[in-house]
Amino acid sequence: MSVPFYVSPEQLMRDRADFARKGIAKGRSAIALQYADGILFVAENRSPALHKVAEIYDKMAFAAVGRYNEFENLRIAGVRLADMRGYSYDRRDVTGRALANAYAQTLGAIFSSGGEKPLEVEILVAEIGGSAAEDQIYRLTYDGSIADVRGYAVMGGPAEQVADYVGEHYQEGISLAGALRLAVDALGHDGTEVRQLTSDQIEVAVLDRTRTQVRKFKRISVETLERILSESRPAEDATAESKDSTPAAEDGATSAPADDAPVAPPTDDVPIAPPEEPDDDRPL
Repeated sequence: MSVPFYVSPEQLMRDRADFARKGIAKGRSAIALQYADGILFVAENRSPALHKVAEIYDKMAFAAVGRYNEFENLRIAGVRLADMRGYSYDRRDVTGRALANAYAQTLGAIFSSGGEKPLEVEILVAEIGGSAAEDQIYRLTYDGSIADVRGYAVMGGPAEQVADYVGEHYQEGISLAGALRLAVDALGHDGTEVRQLTSDQIEVAVLDRTRTQVRKFKRISVETLERILSESRPAEDATAESKDSTPAAEDGATSAPADDAPVAPPTDDVPIAPPEEPDDDRPL
């Protein structure tokens, strides 16, 4: 009788976690940012049909990275759960916290099961409130761990490098254009070489609390995205030019002082005016 191969539970969980992390790291990053009027989602996605960001319910959105078929099944299950609860009870009973808990139970059960592989996904569930203090962003990992995030969240790919860049430049109450420019720049700083992403390489959507409709989710079209990015560039270029251009006087290039010039001796008939002081602020 052959002895069954034994693997300790600690080693089994470690191997499953490494497998899921490697699969998620192969993808490209996605960012969620709180701005003045809502929550912005920016994901590097070159496919116009396969979305990483989607609507779940009236004030809720879903973002994911990893294997598309796996997180798409999670998205559909979340939409069905939200619709069923809103139809059976009330639309106000559909909350981001309840949906995040349901996702956490599903991911945790699959990760702990030895019969199937863990899901190679990370997801974000966001719910917008009446003010920025009431916004909620939940980040869920492959093992069912859930975290309540404030300000911003980054997942997928080299998430640590992108998160470090966002953390250095992020400010509370940032405008939509500023948040979008920050997210695009952060996605370009995911490696040793800085990349300039174009509007057709990213997917952008928002939860906008200023919308009069019940549904607050809105996708940003390529045309609107190009306009917002072009409006945010001139201000940055003007700031850079103002820092580079300095008066010539600061470089030490000043005119010769008037005191060194020879002065004619005074006479009784013609008054002599005092020498003028050099204007150091005048550019040459």
